Amino acid sequence: MSREMPAQQQNQPGLESEMTPRPAYRAPAYKGSSKLIGKVALITGGDSGIGRAVAVFFAREGADVAIVYLPAEQSDGQATERAVEGENQKCLLIPGDVRDADFCDQAVDQVVETFGRLDILVNNAAYQQSRTRLEEITEDQWDTTLRTNIYGYFFMAKAALRHLKPGGVIINTGSITGLEGSTTLLDYAASKGAIHAFTKSLARNLVDRKIRVNCVAPGPIWTVLQPVSKPPEQVAEHGLKTPMKRPGQPEEVAPAFVFFASEADSSYITGEVLTLLGGDATAS
Repeated sequence: MSREMPAQQQNQPGLESEMTPRPAYRAPAYKGSSKLIGKVALITGGDSGIGRAVAVFFAREGADVAIVYLPAEQSDGQATERAVEGENQKCLLIPGDVRDADFCDQAVDQVVETFGRLDILVNNAAYQQSRTRLEEITEDQWDTTLRTNIYGYFFMAKAALRHLKPGGVIINTGSITGLEGSTTLLDYAASKGAIHAFTKSLARNLVDRKIRVNCVAPGPIWTVLQPVSKPPEQVAEHGLKTPMKRPGQPEEVAPAFVFFASEADSSYITGEVLTLLGGDATAS
């Protein structure tokens, strides 16, 4: 049976707290097993959606967490902070824009100053705006999408490498659109394809330094990216074309990030792009 979501829309950048229903991230069935105890993770876009779920899962596994988000998303960031602290771990809030290389440097430095180390970088912040025709995509939109979705990953990875030691991990958030393309998300899909190539290339570049780089590429997930980027009727149909006939929830994606972050689970894996597609198959 398909599960249509209520039609809804928000202005950019949007707030998870204003979504109906709110995305699920608490995962009561997921039991931590100290896989990340003593680790420190920095998660961009950690205020909501997949980023919030990853922050909670990492905390449940014993990591302290820092999250980066836009200043307009402060209330969502504080909600993530409460959720991480509810797992008995520390959470550092760092508002700012990953399109700014100087901010990325400062954010990483702030994490190290606060926690004394950095072990895991999760590049997850994203901008998305649906357009029917290529001619409708302005140069400003193209720049915003690429600077957020791929430049921001580059800036953060470069800043983090000053502090990541052997055993360090970088996890990027890709998308099925980066593998299959998208009729209405041309710039977004292009940026996600770049992220997949960046992941594989950076993994090769860093393997001798014993730093692993992997990517999680989800299909349709219920996050605030949907109501801020699509018409209400399309938001209502999000995920209905998957074999499972529903969008995934952030809590269903976060375990893949734990897998890639954990040496116990994935010490021999680097350069991979893992898809989570609700039953769809991909030729990647």
